[in-house]
Amino acid sequence: MNAVWDKARMAMAPVEGPASIGVNNMLLLLQLRWIAVLGQLGTIAVVHGVMGIPLPLGPLLLMPALLIAINLLSRPFLRERKHVTNGELFSAFLVDVAALTWQLHQTGGLTNPFAWLFLLQVVLGAILLKPWSSWAIVGVTTLCLAWLMGHYRPLALPPGHQDDLFGLYLQGGLVCFGLIAILLVVFVTQISRNLRERDASLADVRQQAAEENHIVRMGLLASGAAHELGTPLSSLSVILGDWQRMPELAGNPDLAQDIADMQAEVQRCKAIVSGILMSAGEARGVAPAVTTMRRFLDDIVADWRSSRLAGTVDYDDRFGADVPIVSDPALKQVIGNVIDNAAEVSPHWIGIVARREQDLLVLSVSDRGPGFSPDMLNGFGQPYRSSKGRPGGGLGLFLLVNVLRKLGGRAEAQNRPGGGATVTIMLPLSAIAYAPKESSREIAP
Repeated sequence: MNAVWDKARMAMAPVEGPASIGVNNMLLLLQLRWIAVLGQLGTIAVVHGVMGIPLPLGPLLLMPALLIAINLLSRPFLRERKHVTNGELFSAFLVDVAALTWQLHQTGGLTNPFAWLFLLQVVLGAILLKPWSSWAIVGVTTLCLAWLMGHYRPLALPPGHQDDLFGLYLQGGLVCFGLIAILLVVFVTQISRNLRERDASLADVRQQAAEENHIVRMGLLASGAAHELGTPLSSLSVILGDWQRMPELAGNPDLAQDIADMQAEVQRCKAIVSGILMSAGEARGVAPAVTTMRRFLDDIVADWRSSRLAGTVDYDDRFGADVPIVSDPALKQVIGNVIDNAAEVSPHWIGIVARREQDLLVLSVSDRGPGFSPDMLNGFGQPYRSSKGRPGGGLGLFLLVNVLRKLGGRAEAQNRPGGGATVTIMLPLSAIAYAPKESSREIAP
C-alpha cells in the first residue's frame, strides 16, 4: 500500500511548464484514478480481511494493477503534451467506467451499494466533456448498470451478515454517499480553479494584444512625427552653422559657446529622429551592429554623462565576463527612457548598477526623487500612468515593459528605503546574444 501511495503522490505532482485546461483536467482524472485504486485496495482489505467476506481476490486485484499501469504510462505522455483533446478525456472516462463495471461484476452487481459511484463519472463528465460526450457517458453508465442487473457474481456472505442484508446495504450506501460527496467537492473545486486560471490567461492575452495594438499606433505616429521633424531640424542646423561663421558672433565667446551647445542638441535630436525611422524599418541597408554587453551599456552611460555635470551619473559595472551581443535600438531607447525619468526627478544623482545573474542581465537604475506612489507601483508599466501630471505621460515605462516582454525579460519597480526609487531590468542574454555563424555583421567600433 505504501508503494502504491508513493507512486500516486508522484503522479499527482503538477506538470512543469505551460499546460492547457485539457491537460489539467486529464491530471484530475489521473488523481481520481489513484484515489479509486487506493479505495479499492482498502475496501478489499476491510471486506476480505476484517469482515471475513470471501472475495475473488485474483480478478479484483487485476483491475487496480491495470489502472496503476495506465497511470504510470500516462504521466510521461502528458509531460510531452500541451493540449489534450475531448476525445482523449472521453477515452479516460470510458476506462474508469469499465474498471468500475468489472469490480461490481465481481462483487454482487447492483446489490453492491457502491454501484452508485457511476454518478461520480456522470457528474464529472458533464463538467469536463463536450455535450455529446457527456450524454455518451450517461448512456454507457446506464447500459453498464442494466448489464449488471443480470450479470454479476453473488457474494457468499458469512452467517453473521446474512440476517441483516438491508442494514448492511444501508451502511454501504452511507459510505458511498460520503465518498461521492467528498470527491465531488474536491474535484469540482479544482476544476473551477482551472477554469479561473484559463480565464485569467485569456484576459492576459487580450491585454497584451491591446497593448501591442497601441504600440503599433504609437509607432505610426512616431514615424510620421520623425518625418515632419526632419526638415525643421535640418534648417536649424544650417542656420546655426551660418551663425558660427559670422565674425560678430564668433568673436563673442559666450555666444559662440551657446551656439555650439545648440548645434550639439540639434544633432542629438536628429540622431533620435534617425533612430525612430530606423526602428520603424525605414532605414535601408543598415545591418544590426554587433557589439558586447559591456560596450553597449558603456555607450548608453557615456551618452548621459556627456550631457550632465561630472559625478551626476554613478555607474557600477559588476557584469563580469563580457559577452558578444547584437545591439537592439529599441532596447537602447527604453533603457534611455528609464535613465531620463530618473534624471527628471533626481537631476544631481543617478545610480546605475549592471550585474549578471546566470543568463540574466540585471540592470538597476536608481534616483533620489520622491519615489513611486502605491498606485504607480500597482499599475507599473500600464500606459498613461505617470506622476508627472502632463498629457501623454507614462509611455516610457509602458514601452519598457513591452520591449522587455518581447525579448523574454521583465521590469520591476520599488521605492528605496532612504528615499527615491529603483527600476530593475531583467533580460535574458540569449535574447540578444550574437550567433557566431552571423559573421557578416561588423562589430561596432
